[in-house]
Amino acid sequence: MAEGDLRARCPWCGTDPLYVDYHDREWGTPLHNDRAFFELLILEGAQAGLSWYTILKRREGYRAAYDGFDPEKVAAYGPPKLAELAVDARIIRNRAKIAASVANARAFLAVREAFGSFDAYFWRFVDGKPVVGNVRDMRQVPATTPLAETVSRDLKARGFGFVGPTIVYAFMQSAGLVNDHLTGCFRFRELAGAS
Repeated sequence: MAEGDLRARCPWCGTDPLYVDYHDREWGTPLHNDRAFFELLILEGAQAGLSWYTILKRREGYRAAYDGFDPEKVAAYGPPKLAELAVDARIIRNRAKIAASVANARAFLAVREAFGSFDAYFWRFVDGKPVVGNVRDMRQVPATTPLAETVSRDLKARGFGFVGPTIVYAFMQSAGLVNDHLTGCFRFRELAGAS
């Protein structure tokens, strides 16, 4: 955050420059890039049980460890690479999350094959237009929604892991399928109606 920047923001980002930059540039901005979708999918799964800030601080480490989040490369990971990732201090070294990331890469490629792109698959759940939360207070922001539960079930049926409704809802917020910036936040107004 630049000194003297007094724009109103969602309170969850606080004043840490990394978090403020993520809030101001990424969170809630509609994603339409499959590589970025894949990265977010892996990172949101890694975040399960942890804070997003913990993952955000390790994002560059993840990018290096996961071959720039190339889904074809990640889908091809075998036991030697999984063992390497399990001791890589740049990422969360949870074996179940690491195994799920490879399964998710394979499922991601299958979805892309079936729908032409992961973008096309995911945006169809909201008819191509972000759901606008219109929330004024953080207490009004849900942890999950019926839509997230539907998406979660669909992802699980397609072989994805670490995609429970709460993770899926956070994914949808991050990827801009949902605009849950508070109505008083400058990003809410910038993103209203974006797709």
